[in-house]
This record gives sequence, C-alpha cells and structure tokens, in this order.
Amino acid sequence: MLLKIHPANPAQRSVGKVVDILHEGGIVIYPTDTVYGLGCDIFNQKAVEKVARIKGVKLKDANFSFICHDFSQLSDYTRPFGSMQFKLLKRNLPGPFTFILPANNNVPKLFKSKKKTVGIRIPDNSIILEIVRNFGHPILTTSIHDEDEVIDYTTDPELIFEKFKSQVDVVINGGYGNNTPSTVVDLTGDQPLILRQGMGDLQY
Repeated sequence: MLLKIHPANPAQRSVGKVVDILHEGGIVIYPTDTVYGLGCDIFNQKAVEKVARIKGVKLKDANFSFICHDFSQLSDYTRPFGSMQFKLLKRNLPGPFTFILPANNNVPKLFKSKKKTVGIRIPDNSIILEIVRNFGHPILTTSIHDEDEVIDYTTDPELIFEKFKSQVDVVINGGYGNNTPSTVVDLTGDQPLILRQGMGDLQY
C-alpha cells in the first residue's frame, strides 16, 4: 500500500493505519529528515529478521538503529550518560543525526552489539515522530539504499513503492526525501566521535 501523509500536518487516521500495521508485525517504509527509512517493531523478532533479509545483511552484522519520539523514550533504552552527551543530544535533536549510546537491558538482545551500544535517532520529521509517539515505543530504522551505482538513495516515494511493494506492508508518501544519510556520532567515549559525516553539522 502507498499511503500519502501530509508532512506538516499528519492525519491521525493515516498515522493510526501505520501504527496498526506495526503492531501486526508489518514492515514500513517512511520519510525522515534525511533519507527514506525501512522499519518495524523492535520487539518483533520475525519482522526484524525480515528487514535484515530485505537489506541483504545478516542480523548479527546489521547496524540497525532506533527511532525514538523524544528524550524520555531515548532514556528508556540507554544507560545513564554524562553532561557532555546530554548537551550534545539537546543541541542536535530532533535532527539528522544517529547517536551511538550505551544500551540498557530494555534493548532487545537482537540489537545489542558486542559493545552493548544502540544507535538512536529522533528525526526532525512530523510523520515518523507521530507514528512512533502513537505506537508507544521505538521502531527499528535502516536506510533504503538504491542499487544504482550513481545514486545511493532513492528519493521518490513512488519509485520506492514500485521497488519494494512486494516486500513491505506500506510505503508512506511524505514527499521527496533527501539523498544524504544522517551523520553518525559515537557518544560512548569521553569525546564525541563522528563515524560518518552525513546531513547536519554537529553543534557543540
């Protein structure tokens, strides 16, 4: 299903449809403030395994992150961190960043890296934030790559739908996406470490 949702004012009925699909273990493609993402319920193992298959990666090697709705949800899945980390998160979220943080025991075992960390996103995008807020806990997120050698990411939701319609339950059309991924910042050490420079310049 291709579902159009207004980016500035997401209709609750449409948001509710997507939430129902997630509760049923469905796979969703949605807009963020960077590239279009592919996701599911973090607690549904079958759905998580399906996302890994769609991406063509082994689950143990996958770098999946979570989309959280806000800071209180973020702190439900991370171990306590210091004032440097807190300031950086406050200055840069919502925004086009993935922050690597120490994971706590609420993070499903599927996602725990050997380092016991978790990637967290709070994108500046009303559609996905409303979906996650209504859903009640984070969803898994991973970028949709294009097989084209020139373009890394597909930006047109209708083309995304054509490509993935047999593999996912819904593609949300929230307008054109960007073709630059998020900036990935490791906050597990004493100083922030940029692992990938994407959209967004980190505000210190």
